[in-house]
Amino acid sequence: MRVGFKLIAEAFSPTEIVAQAVRAEEAGFDFVEVSDHFHPWVSEHQHSGFAFSMLAAAAARTSTIELATGVTCPFIRYHPAVVAQAAATTALLSDGRFTLGIGAGERLNEHVVGAGWPAVAVRHEMLREALEIIRLLWSGGYQSYDGKHLKLEDARVFDLPDPLPRIAVAAGGPAAARIAGELGDALFATEPRDDLVTAYKSAGGTGPRYAEVPLAWARSEEDGAESARKLFRFGVTGWKVQAELPNPVNFDAATKTVTADHLREQFGCGPDVARHVEVAKQFVDAGFDQLALINAGPDMDGFFDFFAKELNPALHEL
Repeated sequence: MRVGFKLIAEAFSPTEIVAQAVRAEEAGFDFVEVSDHFHPWVSEHQHSGFAFSMLAAAAARTSTIELATGVTCPFIRYHPAVVAQAAATTALLSDGRFTLGIGAGERLNEHVVGAGWPAVAVRHEMLREALEIIRLLWSGGYQSYDGKHLKLEDARVFDLPDPLPRIAVAAGGPAAARIAGELGDALFATEPRDDLVTAYKSAGGTGPRYAEVPLAWARSEEDGAESARKLFRFGVTGWKVQAELPNPVNFDAATKTVTADHLREQFGCGPDVARHVEVAKQFVDAGFDQLALINAGPDMDGFFDFFAKELNPALHEL
């Protein structure tokens, strides 16, 4: 099992995100993954830096920690050719420490280019085509592709790393998990669901299984739960809502009745190591072996110290 840290790009400035990546390496994390958003989720979030720029800066200031997007939608806002080039460059700048996490996206980020927001079945078709285009470009030389949704015309990525980046495919359900097994190198999820791991493996997936573990470290359980409510109440809505709303104001309206107790049910809140391990164990028991810890608490420096001294040793006992 490996333990990583979630860089919450919606809640912190780009410079702070890079500083947190450096601090995560110092604290002993194995990897960091950063959200790739155009908009933040809720009004308390006032940031949304460009993921690949932040990763490049983090690569320059670190030496051992692995880096990943968590996750990039490789169609609509981006063309997969651009993602293929960005990922290849990031892998080179990080000396092979980069993993490309991709998924079927959210309206929140993709509607901004005015190209519409397809139904989920269509998005899965587009995700398959995007993966095929990225792989094609990473095979070298000039390439073209004529798909149902996406096209590529006489394109080449000139700077390719060796080895190529791992591709982790995000799944909110078994259909996407099967895409991860068929076309990806790893699975990425946000829920402790063993059915996602089963679907991934049944489709031929043999690689790492990434999951985001929701924690909110604080001096008291109440402070942790309230901080989690402010920063992560959107997560209570579930993916069928998260994928469809267009702007932070809509998430504010959708989560108006969410309380700190709702977040307490999902997050490890407060200073108790045992509670945080209990939350993480759900993901280990479901079959995930790459745990990306979220800290939705109010004190990031305190969390890093807590992780290094208490939580990291306890997690590895799992």
